[in-house]
Amino acid sequence: MELGIYQCVAAGRSPEERLAVLETHMLRDGQGLDLLICPELFLSGYNVGDDIERLAEPRDGPFGRAIAALAKDYGTAIAYGYPERTEAGIYNSAALYDASGGLLASHRKRVPSPGSFEETAFLRGDSVTFANLGDWRVAMMICYEVEFPESLRQAARGGAELVIVPTALGRDWGVVAEKVVPARAYENGIWVAYADHAGEEKGALYFGGSRIVGPHGNETAVAGQDEVLIRARITRTQVMTAQTRLPFLRDCQSL
Repeated sequence: MELGIYQCVAAGRSPEERLAVLETHMLRDGQGLDLLICPELFLSGYNVGDDIERLAEPRDGPFGRAIAALAKDYGTAIAYGYPERTEAGIYNSAALYDASGGLLASHRKRVPSPGSFEETAFLRGDSVTFANLGDWRVAMMICYEVEFPESLRQAARGGAELVIVPTALGRDWGVVAEKVVPARAYENGIWVAYADHAGEEKGALYFGGSRIVGPHGNETAVAGQDEVLIRARITRTQVMTAQTRLPFLRDCQSL
C-alpha cells in the first residue's frame, strides 16, 4: 500500500479552503496513493470554539460528499476527522472513504482529551472501528485513544494490520508522537499512521510530527512542524514477520 498523511495548517481556513488545499497537495505530492489520512477535526479545525457546532454535519454531509468525490477522482481512499452531527448530539468522528467514493467506516472518539473542551462538546463513541480496505484490515481511533495500550491491543486482536489515528497533538506533548506511537506499533506488530495538524490555531500550538510507524517500531516517514504531505510504502508481510518474531498477541494471554 502507498500510504500518505496530510499534515495541514490548522487555522484560518474555511471547509471549502481546506478541500482546495488538500486537492493541491494530492495533485502535487499524492499521485498514486492508496490511502491518505488527514488530522482530527480536519473539516472544522480543532481549537475553533463555537464553530465546532456551527460546522458539524452528518456522515453524508456536504464536506463528506466532497471528500468522496476527491477520493473517486484521484483513486485514493481518504480518512479525515470531522464533527459529526446526530439527533443525539455531536461526536468527534473520523470517516474513511474508499477509492470509489464509498463510505467504509466512521469512528466516534471514545475518550475525550483530558481537560479539553471535548469533555463537554462531544458525545462518546463505544468501540474501536474496523474496516476492510482492499486486502488490509484497518482500525480507526482518534488522538488520545492511541495513548492507551488497551486501544491498540483491541485493534490488533481484531485483526488490524494498520491503525489510522487522526490527532490534534499539542506542542508540549511531542513524547506521544516520538515515543508512545512507536511503542504501540512495536508491542502489537502493526502499522500506525498518526496524522497531526501544524502551526498555531487561536493560541493552540501543534506539535506536527505526523508519522508512519512500522510493526517493528521503525519510523518510515516523519513530518516536521510545517504543512506537508508525507508518504511511505507499507506491506502486510512486515506485519506477519513482526508478529511471528515477537508473538506478543499470543503470549499476553498467559499474563
